[in-house]
Amino acid sequence: MTQQQNAYARAGVDIEAADTAIELMKASVARATRPEVIGGLGGFAGLFDASALTSYTRPLLATSTDGVGTKVAIAQALDKHDTIGFDLVGMVVDDLVVCGAEPLFMTDYIATGKVVPERIAAIVHGIASACTEAGCALVGGETAEHPGLMRPDEYDVAGAATGVVEADRLLGPGRVRPGDAVIAMASSGLHSNGYSLVRHVLLAGAADGGAGWSLDRHVDELGRTLGEELLEPTTIYAKHCLALADHVEVHAIAHVTGGGLAANLARVLPAELRATLERGTWNPQPVFDLVRQVGGLSQDDLEATLNCGVGMVALCPPDAVDPALHLLEGLGVRAWVAGQVDVDPDATATVRMTGQHPTW
Repeated sequence: MTQQQNAYARAGVDIEAADTAIELMKASVARATRPEVIGGLGGFAGLFDASALTSYTRPLLATSTDGVGTKVAIAQALDKHDTIGFDLVGMVVDDLVVCGAEPLFMTDYIATGKVVPERIAAIVHGIASACTEAGCALVGGETAEHPGLMRPDEYDVAGAATGVVEADRLLGPGRVRPGDAVIAMASSGLHSNGYSLVRHVLLAGAADGGAGWSLDRHVDELGRTLGEELLEPTTIYAKHCLALADHVEVHAIAHVTGGGLAANLARVLPAELRATLERGTWNPQPVFDLVRQVGGLSQDDLEATLNCGVGMVALCPPDAVDPALHLLEGLGVRAWVAGQVDVDPDATATVRMTGQHPTW
Protein backbone atom coordinates (compact mmCIF):
# COMPACT_ATOMS: atom_id res chain seq x y z
CA MET A 1 0.00 0.00 0.00
CA THR A 2 2.83 2.37 0.86
CA GLN A 3 4.49 1.70 -2.51
CA GLN A 4 1.19 2.48 -4.29
CA GLN A 5 0.81 5.73 -2.38
CA ASN A 6 4.41 6.74 -3.07
CA ALA A 7 3.98 5.96 -6.75
CA TYR A 8 0.82 8.07 -6.85
CA ALA A 9 2.64 10.88 -5.07
CA ARG A 10 5.47 10.65 -7.59
CA ALA A 11 2.85 11.09 -10.32
CA GLY A 12 1.80 14.32 -8.61
CA VAL A 13 -1.19 13.29 -6.47
CA ASP A 14 -0.77 13.81 -2.73
CA ILE A 15 -3.31 11.74 -0.79
CA GLU A 16 -1.97 12.94 2.56
CA ALA A 17 -2.47 16.58 1.54
CA ALA A 18 -6.07 15.79 0.61
CA ASP A 19 -6.63 14.15 3.99
CA THR A 20 -5.17 17.19 5.73
CA ALA A 21 -7.50 19.47 3.76
CA ILE A 22 -10.49 17.41 4.91
CA GLU A 23 -9.44 17.76 8.53
CA LEU A 24 -9.07 21.52 8.13
CA MET A 25 -12.51 21.94 6.56
CA LYS A 26 -14.50 19.72 8.93
CA ALA A 27 -15.43 22.47 11.36
CA SER A 28 -16.66 24.77 8.59
CA VAL A 29 -18.77 22.08 6.96
CA ALA A 30 -20.23 21.04 10.32
CA ARG A 31 -21.72 24.52 10.70
CA ALA A 32 -23.37 24.39 7.26
CA THR A 33 -26.05 21.88 8.16
CA ARG A 34 -29.77 21.37 8.66
CA PRO A 35 -31.69 19.02 10.98
CA GLU A 36 -32.44 16.70 8.03
CA VAL A 37 -28.78 15.95 7.33
CA ILE A 38 -27.63 12.47 8.36
CA GLY A 39 -23.98 11.70 9.04
CA GLY A 40 -20.98 13.89 8.28
CA LEU A 41 -17.95 14.06 6.02
CA GLY A 42 -16.27 10.89 4.85
CA GLY A 43 -19.09 8.93 3.26
CA PHE A 44 -19.46 8.19 -0.42
CA ALA A 45 -22.67 10.22 -0.56
CA GLY A 46 -24.35 12.92 1.48
CA LEU A 47 -27.58 11.85 3.18
CA PHE A 48 -30.67 14.01 3.63
CA ASP A 49 -33.82 12.80 5.41
CA ALA A 50 -36.54 13.23 2.77
CA SER A 51 -39.33 12.41 5.24
CA ALA A 52 -39.38 16.16 5.88
CA LEU A 53 -41.10 16.46 2.50
CA THR A 54 -44.14 14.51 3.71
CA SER A 55 -45.50 17.78 5.10
CA TYR A 56 -45.91 18.99 1.52
CA THR A 57 -49.07 18.29 -0.46
CA ARG A 58 -47.24 18.09 -3.78
CA PRO A 59 -43.52 18.77 -3.36
CA LEU A 60 -41.58 19.73 -6.48
CA LEU A 61 -37.82 19.24 -6.37
CA ALA A 62 -35.69 21.91 -8.02
CA THR A 63 -32.03 21.51 -8.92
CA SER A 64 -29.33 23.83 -10.19
CA THR A 65 -25.62 23.64 -10.98
CA ASP A 66 -23.04 26.30 -11.82
CA GLY A 67 -19.50 27.57 -11.29
CA VAL A 68 -17.93 31.00 -10.87
CA GLY A 69 -16.22 31.38 -14.23
CA THR A 70 -12.97 33.27 -14.60
CA LYS A 71 -13.41 35.13 -11.31
CA VAL A 72 -11.28 32.32 -9.84
CA ALA A 73 -8.32 33.87 -11.68
CA ILE A 74 -8.66 36.97 -9.47
CA ALA A 75 -8.73 34.88 -6.28
CA GLN A 76 -5.66 32.97 -7.44
CA ALA A 77 -3.75 36.11 -8.39
CA LEU A 78 -4.48 37.70 -4.99
CA ASP A 79 -3.98 34.42 -3.11
CA LYS A 80 -7.30 35.03 -1.32
CA HIS A 81 -9.62 32.07 -1.46
CA ASP A 82 -12.18 32.43 1.35
CA THR A 83 -14.74 34.52 -0.58
CA ILE A 84 -15.05 32.62 -3.87
CA GLY A 85 -17.44 30.22 -2.13
CA PHE A 86 -20.00 33.02 -1.79
CA ASP A 87 -19.88 33.43 -5.54
CA LEU A 88 -20.41 29.72 -6.08
CA VAL A 89 -23.32 29.41 -3.64
CA GLY A 90 -24.89 32.61 -4.94
CA MET A 91 -24.77 31.41 -8.54
CA VAL A 92 -26.26 28.02 -7.67
CA VAL A 93 -28.73 28.61 -4.84
CA ASP A 94 -30.19 31.88 -6.11
CA ASP A 95 -31.16 30.10 -9.33
CA LEU A 96 -33.32 27.80 -7.21
CA VAL A 97 -35.24 30.47 -5.33
CA VAL A 98 -36.53 32.14 -8.49
CA CYS A 99 -39.18 29.42 -8.72
CA GLY A 100 -39.93 29.76 -4.99
CA ALA A 101 -37.90 26.71 -3.98
CA GLU A 102 -36.25 26.55 -0.58
CA PRO A 103 -32.65 25.34 -0.99
CA LEU A 104 -32.11 22.15 1.02
CA PHE A 105 -28.58 20.92 0.34
CA MET A 106 -25.56 21.48 -1.84
CA THR A 107 -22.43 19.64 -2.95
CA ASP A 108 -19.24 21.13 -4.37
CA TYR A 109 -16.42 20.05 -6.67
CA ILE A 110 -12.92 21.54 -6.61
CA ALA A 111 -10.35 20.61 -9.27
CA THR A 112 -6.79 21.78 -8.72
CA GLY A 113 -3.30 21.20 -10.03
CA LYS A 114 -1.96 20.61 -6.54
CA VAL A 115 -3.80 20.17 -3.25
CA VAL A 116 -2.60 22.80 -0.81
CA PRO A 117 -4.61 21.93 2.33
CA GLU A 118 -4.91 25.49 3.61
CA ARG A 119 -6.09 26.78 0.23
CA ILE A 120 -8.70 24.04 -0.20
CA ALA A 121 -9.89 24.57 3.37
CA ALA A 122 -10.26 28.31 2.73
CA ILE A 123 -12.36 27.67 -0.39
CA VAL A 124 -14.61 25.22 1.45
CA HIS A 125 -14.87 27.57 4.44
CA GLY A 126 -16.30 30.19 2.09
CA ILE A 127 -18.72 27.70 0.55
CA ALA A 128 -19.88 26.52 3.97
CA SER A 129 -20.33 30.07 5.29
CA ALA A 130 -22.35 30.97 2.21
CA CYS A 131 -24.52 27.85 2.57
CA THR A 132 -25.26 28.90 6.14
CA GLU A 133 -26.27 32.35 4.89
CA ALA A 134 -28.51 30.75 2.26
CA GLY A 135 -30.10 28.35 4.74
CA CYS A 136 -28.98 25.18 2.98
CA ALA A 137 -26.72 22.34 4.09
CA LEU A 138 -23.36 21.47 2.56
CA VAL A 139 -23.65 17.68 2.53
CA GLY A 140 -20.51 16.73 0.65
CA GLY A 141 -18.02 17.50 -2.06
CA GLU A 142 -15.00 16.34 -3.97
CA THR A 143 -11.47 17.67 -4.30
CA ALA A 144 -9.62 16.34 -7.35
CA GLU A 145 -5.91 16.80 -7.97
CA HIS A 146 -5.03 17.12 -11.66
CA PRO A 147 -1.24 17.35 -12.00
CA GLY A 148 -0.09 17.95 -15.54
CA LEU A 149 -3.54 19.18 -16.53
CA MET A 150 -3.68 22.24 -14.29
CA ARG A 151 -0.90 24.38 -12.84
CA PRO A 152 -0.09 23.82 -9.14
CA ASP A 153 -1.72 27.11 -8.12
CA GLU A 154 -4.68 26.73 -10.47
CA TYR A 155 -8.14 25.52 -9.49
CA ASP A 156 -11.76 25.66 -10.54
CA VAL A 157 -14.93 25.23 -8.50
CA ALA A 158 -18.44 24.04 -9.30
CA GLY A 159 -21.47 23.04 -7.29
CA ALA A 160 -25.00 21.68 -7.42
CA ALA A 161 -27.95 22.20 -5.12
CA THR A 162 -31.43 20.77 -4.58
CA GLY A 163 -34.47 22.61 -3.27
CA VAL A 164 -38.20 22.08 -2.84
CA VAL A 165 -41.32 24.10 -3.49
CA GLU A 166 -45.00 23.34 -2.99
CA ALA A 167 -46.58 22.93 -6.43
CA ASP A 168 -49.28 25.53 -5.87
CA ARG A 169 -46.63 28.08 -4.79
CA LEU A 170 -44.44 27.67 -7.86
CA LEU A 171 -43.37 31.06 -9.21
CA GLY A 172 -42.89 31.78 -12.89
CA PRO A 173 -44.25 33.24 -16.14
CA GLY A 174 -47.69 31.70 -15.67
CA ARG A 175 -48.38 34.02 -12.73
CA VAL A 176 -47.18 37.28 -14.28
CA ARG A 177 -49.91 39.81 -15.13
CA PRO A 178 -50.09 43.18 -16.91
CA GLY A 179 -49.47 45.95 -14.41
CA ASP A 180 -47.02 43.97 -12.30
CA ALA A 181 -44.24 46.09 -10.86
CA VAL A 182 -40.61 45.14 -11.39
CA ILE A 183 -38.86 45.41 -8.04
CA ALA A 184 -35.07 45.53 -8.40
CA MET A 185 -32.67 44.36 -5.69
CA ALA A 186 -29.20 45.88 -5.67
CA SER A 187 -26.16 43.77 -6.48
CA SER A 188 -22.94 44.03 -4.49
CA GLY A 189 -21.05 44.73 -7.71
CA LEU A 190 -20.02 42.49 -10.58
CA HIS A 191 -21.07 39.29 -8.74
CA SER A 192 -19.65 36.39 -10.79
CA ASN A 193 -20.49 37.10 -14.41
CA GLY A 194 -18.75 38.88 -17.24
CA TYR A 195 -15.26 38.52 -15.80
CA SER A 196 -13.77 37.52 -19.14
CA LEU A 197 -14.82 40.93 -20.47
CA VAL A 198 -13.81 42.81 -17.30
CA ARG A 199 -10.41 41.13 -17.13
CA HIS A 200 -9.80 41.85 -20.82
CA VAL A 201 -10.75 45.52 -20.46
CA LEU A 202 -8.89 46.30 -17.22
CA LEU A 203 -6.11 43.73 -16.83
CA ALA A 204 -4.98 42.75 -20.32
CA GLY A 205 -1.97 44.58 -21.72
CA ALA A 206 -2.17 47.32 -24.32
CA ALA A 207 -1.01 44.91 -27.04
CA ASP A 208 -4.14 42.85 -26.34
CA GLY A 209 -6.45 45.84 -26.23
CA GLY A 210 -6.64 46.24 -22.44
CA ALA A 211 -5.69 48.96 -19.96
CA GLY A 212 -2.96 46.86 -18.33
CA TRP A 213 -3.94 47.80 -14.78
CA SER A 214 -2.58 45.82 -11.83
CA LEU A 215 -4.83 44.32 -9.18
CA ASP A 216 -3.09 46.34 -6.45
CA ARG A 217 -3.81 49.62 -8.22
CA HIS A 218 -5.86 51.99 -6.05
CA VAL A 219 -8.79 53.33 -8.08
CA ASP A 220 -10.24 56.56 -6.73
CA GLU A 221 -13.65 55.96 -8.28
CA LEU A 222 -13.89 52.65 -6.40
CA GLY A 223 -12.40 53.86 -3.13
CA ARG A 224 -10.21 50.77 -2.95
CA THR A 225 -7.87 48.64 -5.01
CA LEU A 226 -8.99 47.07 -8.24
CA GLY A 227 -8.39 43.59 -6.83
CA GLU A 228 -10.58 44.28 -3.80
CA GLU A 229 -13.39 45.43 -6.08
CA LEU A 230 -13.12 42.48 -8.44
CA LEU A 231 -13.15 40.00 -5.57
CA GLU A 232 -16.25 41.51 -3.90
CA PRO A 233 -18.46 38.48 -3.05
CA THR A 234 -21.78 37.84 -4.74
CA THR A 235 -24.88 38.78 -2.75
CA ILE A 236 -26.92 35.75 -1.66
CA TYR A 237 -30.62 36.56 -1.96
CA ALA A 238 -32.09 33.16 -1.05
CA LYS A 239 -33.55 33.99 2.37
CA HIS A 240 -34.66 37.43 1.22
CA CYS A 241 -36.59 36.06 -1.75
CA LEU A 242 -38.18 33.28 0.27
CA ALA A 243 -39.27 35.77 2.94
CA LEU A 244 -40.72 37.97 0.20
CA ALA A 245 -42.70 35.07 -1.28
CA ASP A 246 -43.92 34.07 2.19
CA HIS A 247 -45.23 37.50 3.20
CA VAL A 248 -46.37 39.29 0.04
CA GLU A 249 -47.79 38.28 -3.32
CA VAL A 250 -44.95 37.53 -5.72
CA HIS A 251 -45.56 36.32 -9.26
CA ALA A 252 -42.03 35.70 -10.54
CA ILE A 253 -38.39 36.26 -9.64
CA ALA A 254 -35.39 36.52 -11.98
CA HIS A 255 -31.74 36.06 -11.01
CA VAL A 256 -29.57 38.50 -12.96
CA THR A 257 -26.50 36.56 -14.08
CA GLY A 258 -24.78 36.07 -17.45
CA GLY A 259 -26.54 38.03 -20.18
CA GLY A 260 -27.51 40.93 -17.94
CA LEU A 261 -30.77 42.31 -16.60
CA ALA A 262 -32.95 42.37 -19.73
CA ALA A 263 -32.13 38.87 -20.92
CA ASN A 264 -32.70 37.27 -17.53
CA LEU A 265 -35.91 39.15 -16.82
CA ALA A 266 -37.23 38.06 -20.22
CA ARG A 267 -36.91 34.42 -19.08
CA VAL A 268 -39.79 34.86 -16.61
CA LEU A 269 -42.14 36.81 -18.90
CA PRO A 270 -44.97 35.10 -20.79
CA ALA A 271 -44.92 35.62 -24.55
CA GLU A 272 -47.68 38.23 -24.58
CA LEU A 273 -46.14 40.57 -22.00
CA ARG A 274 -43.26 43.05 -22.00
CA ALA A 275 -41.38 44.77 -19.18
CA THR A 276 -40.26 48.38 -19.48
CA LEU A 277 -37.41 49.38 -17.17
CA GLU A 278 -36.37 52.95 -16.42
CA ARG A 279 -32.60 53.34 -15.99
CA GLY A 280 -33.13 56.61 -14.15
CA THR A 281 -34.47 54.74 -11.10
CA TRP A 282 -31.02 53.58 -10.03
CA ASN A 283 -27.35 54.42 -10.27
CA PRO A 284 -25.05 51.41 -10.83
CA GLN A 285 -21.93 51.08 -8.70
CA PRO A 286 -18.88 52.92 -10.06
CA VAL A 287 -17.22 49.71 -11.30
CA PHE A 288 -19.73 49.39 -14.12
CA ASP A 289 -19.13 52.87 -15.50
CA LEU A 290 -15.40 52.30 -15.04
CA VAL A 291 -15.50 49.21 -17.27
CA ARG A 292 -17.66 51.07 -19.78
CA GLN A 293 -15.38 54.08 -20.04
CA VAL A 294 -12.00 52.34 -19.89
CA GLY A 295 -13.12 49.73 -22.41
CA GLY A 296 -14.89 52.20 -24.67
CA LEU A 297 -17.95 49.96 -24.50
CA SER A 298 -21.43 50.84 -25.61
CA GLN A 299 -24.21 50.78 -23.06
CA ASP A 300 -25.82 47.90 -24.98
CA ASP A 301 -22.63 45.81 -24.76
CA LEU A 302 -22.32 46.47 -21.04
CA GLU A 303 -25.96 45.66 -20.28
CA ALA A 304 -25.80 42.48 -22.35
CA THR A 305 -22.92 41.19 -20.20
CA LEU A 306 -23.01 42.63 -16.66
CA ASN A 307 -25.75 43.03 -14.05
CA CYS A 308 -25.23 46.82 -13.95
CA GLY A 309 -26.21 47.09 -10.31
CA VAL A 310 -29.24 44.77 -10.18
CA GLY A 311 -28.73 41.23 -8.86
CA MET A 312 -32.32 40.03 -8.55
CA VAL A 313 -35.78 41.24 -9.58
CA ALA A 314 -39.24 40.32 -8.32
CA LEU A 315 -42.52 40.84 -10.18
CA CYS A 316 -45.40 41.79 -7.88
CA PRO A 317 -48.90 43.22 -8.27
CA PRO A 318 -49.15 46.96 -7.53
CA ASP A 319 -50.73 46.53 -4.10
CA ALA A 320 -47.79 44.36 -2.97
CA VAL A 321 -45.11 46.92 -3.83
CA ASP A 322 -45.06 48.92 -0.59
CA PRO A 323 -45.04 45.88 1.74
CA ALA A 324 -42.41 44.22 -0.45
CA LEU A 325 -40.10 47.24 -0.33
CA HIS A 326 -40.65 47.59 3.40
CA LEU A 327 -39.83 43.92 4.00
CA LEU A 328 -36.68 44.04 1.89
CA GLU A 329 -35.54 47.23 3.61
CA GLY A 330 -35.97 45.51 6.96
CA LEU A 331 -33.76 42.66 5.70
CA GLY A 332 -31.04 45.10 4.67
CA VAL A 333 -31.67 44.81 0.94
CA ARG A 334 -31.64 48.00 -1.13
CA ALA A 335 -34.65 47.71 -3.45
CA TRP A 336 -36.74 49.97 -5.66
CA VAL A 337 -39.38 49.87 -8.40
CA ALA A 338 -37.46 49.82 -11.68
CA GLY A 339 -40.31 49.34 -14.12
CA GLN A 340 -43.60 47.71 -15.02
CA VAL A 341 -45.03 44.83 -17.02
CA ASP A 342 -47.52 45.53 -19.81
CA VAL A 343 -49.04 43.81 -22.81
CA ASP A 344 -46.54 43.40 -25.64
CA PRO A 345 -48.20 44.19 -28.96
CA ASP A 346 -45.51 42.23 -30.80
CA ALA A 347 -45.78 39.19 -28.47
CA THR A 348 -42.01 38.78 -28.24
CA ALA A 349 -41.55 38.70 -24.44
CA THR A 350 -38.99 41.49 -24.62
CA VAL A 351 -37.59 43.83 -22.01
CA ARG A 352 -37.26 47.47 -23.00
CA MET A 353 -34.73 49.72 -21.24
CA THR A 354 -35.39 53.47 -21.33
CA GLY A 355 -33.65 56.62 -20.12
CA GLN A 356 -30.16 56.95 -18.68
CA HIS A 357 -28.56 56.21 -15.34
CA PRO A 358 -28.24 59.40 -13.28
CA THR A 359 -24.46 59.73 -13.40
CA TRP A 360 -23.75 58.20 -16.83
